[in-house]
Amino acid sequence: MVIINYKFLAGLGFMLWIHMGLSAQEAVWSLDRCIDYALSQNIDIKQSGLNVEQAELNYQQSRNNRLPSVNASVSYNLGWEKTYVAASEEYSPYEGASGMNYGVNTSVNVFNGFKLRNQIEKSALEWETGKYTSERIKESVELSILNAYLNILYSLEEVSNLEEQVSASREQLALAEERMNLGIISRSDYLQIKSGLASEELNLVTAQSNLRIARVNLMQLMELPVSNDFDVLVPDIGAILNLDTSYEASSIYQEALMIKPQIKEAEFRVKSVMLEEDIARADLMPGISMSAGLNTGWGSSFQEISYTSQLGNRLAPSVGVNLSVPIFQKNQVMTNIKTAQISLGQAQLEEINTRNTLRKEIEQAVTDYTTARVRYLSSVEQFGAARESYLVAAEKFDLGIINSIDLVLIKNDMILAESTLLQTKFSLLFSQEILDFYRGNPISLTN
Repeated sequence: MVIINYKFLAGLGFMLWIHMGLSAQEAVWSLDRCIDYALSQNIDIKQSGLNVEQAELNYQQSRNNRLPSVNASVSYNLGWEKTYVAASEEYSPYEGASGMNYGVNTSVNVFNGFKLRNQIEKSALEWETGKYTSERIKESVELSILNAYLNILYSLEEVSNLEEQVSASREQLALAEERMNLGIISRSDYLQIKSGLASEELNLVTAQSNLRIARVNLMQLMELPVSNDFDVLVPDIGAILNLDTSYEASSIYQEALMIKPQIKEAEFRVKSVMLEEDIARADLMPGISMSAGLNTGWGSSFQEISYTSQLGNRLAPSVGVNLSVPIFQKNQVMTNIKTAQISLGQAQLEEINTRNTLRKEIEQAVTDYTTARVRYLSSVEQFGAARESYLVAAEKFDLGIINSIDLVLIKNDMILAESTLLQTKFSLLFSQEILDFYRGNPISLTN
């Protein structure tokens, strides 16, 4: 006899229900989640991170270059030589002789025209520049994800609108067929409505295809394998839109100059390049270094002296100071100086161009927002009037006051107005998010 444990089955069913609910939540991606995932997977960001690590290592090494270098050496020599014998006034035959030399030597740079100091400062600036380069790449990825995400939201709403239109047109076609059978309308009126339905169905198929493409584009930007289960969280766009805020390009530009990574990147690159001329000029100045050593050795020729005695008696400490004065290096130093000056000019021009580009982008973004806001408010009124006109026309068609051609034309006007409203709404939303981005606000579709 099988005993059924209903509590166990109920608990198992509850756990399965929770698992399915969690799986469904995991399949829905918010904009923040998409951005976080893309930032963790993007190859360019990972490469920039490695570049930052390398720049940090270069900085640490440049500091370590101030330390003295210490080397130990051991050498073994084997040779043959003749020995002069005074008694016979002749040289003996070749005899083998071996020897070993031991040494510890150190050297340190005392002065090289402040070249080491400038190299340390330059490597520190390059490290900071790399950090801002990485941030700039991250912001570029975030904007790409935002644009792709909004394309999906746009396509979703477009599909929803077209589905409602197709559903209403099918009901209208069914009613027209009944009225045609009753002789109230002609067959041409019926076919006109049927043709309009076919056109709307084609538009729906196109919109559904665009939605699939938009989803694929976002997943590929995120470096996420394409999946049919991928879906995005649809926010309340009406609550996000801000129609009461006015933006001034000059004030936003001043804010952006203080926070945007491309500006900091260009500034630090100029500072870094400025040191290249000082580093090159250091080769025109004398250099001073100090060295010290401790050397000893053993030779088989002194067989009457023990190994340890030789090492102790041949111990030779040394201390030295080296002064190097450059006289002529085939004009290489002057060439390096002029090259550094050219590089500085290029970096300064690039900084100016970066600032100008940012200013133009903000000015264009403010213009886009202002235009989008006016067009959106106008399209809201236009769609409201077009929808009201269509509802009235539909009632007249049902009463036989107007024909199908007039109804289809009025309906097409409503469809066009709805499409314009959808476009202007998302154009306004994108422009608003772009301006918030330039002001340093995080990219997020939350009100």
